[in-house]
This record gives sequence, structure tokens and C-alpha cells, in this order.
Amino acid sequence: MRRTWPIIAVRDVPTSSWWYQSVLGCPNTHPDGSVFDQIIDDDHTVLICLHRWGDHGHPSLLSADVAVPGNGLLLFFRVDDFEAVLTRTRALEAELEEQPHINPNTGTMEFSVRDPDGYFVTINEMPTG
Repeated sequence: MRRTWPIIAVRDVPTSSWWYQSVLGCPNTHPDGSVFDQIIDDDHTVLICLHRWGDHGHPSLLSADVAVPGNGLLLFFRVDDFEAVLTRTRALEAELEEQPHINPNTGTMEFSVRDPDGYFVTINEMPTG
């Protein structure tokens, strides 16, 4: 088995962690983490890691001042509870970048939003059947 383990740099780990937990309805693995956190699925698969800018020495995560967060990156989550995720996202009063619509490539519903650091996040409905 192989899985991706996306890592993004954020300005405020607790704020970003709370945002992703709220949208995805998933827990984190480092409660009260100020420099690092992971959002995990029910089966303990890591969905996304959050690193505070400049910590841990990763070359591409050194400074928000020399990189535009999210440039060239799309965080694309497929979920089996699309309507619940949409409801939770709207409850955050987050402005949707793309309203719910059918993605012509997947044939399923999706919407897009920006996270607290400006990363473009697309939520796509998991196909049934």
C-alpha cells in the first residue's frame, strides 16, 4: 500500500488545525500542537500535516516571505459525506471560491474554498457504487 502524506506550511498551526478538523470532521493527532499537527481519517490515515513556517528545516517550508502559500498546489479531498462537509464549511462563514457543482471529469459534486493561509482546497464527493 502507498499513500500520500501532504505537508503544508501555515502561520498558525492551531488555527489551521481547527479549520481542517471543522471542515473534514476529523480529529488531529497532536492536540495543542503549536508547530506541527496532523489531521487523520477514521482509519488513522494522515490526510494532511500542518507545519509552522520556518520550523523543522524543510527547504520549501522555510518562510512565507519567499513563497506564496499554495502556488502550484491544489488540496483535493474526496469525501463520502459531501453534504455534511459543505454544511460545516458554510458554518465557518468561509467564502466559497467555487459553489457546489458537478465536476465534469469525476461526474461528482465538488466545491472549493480557501483555508486560513490561502491554500485552495477542493472538496469532491466520493462516487457511490
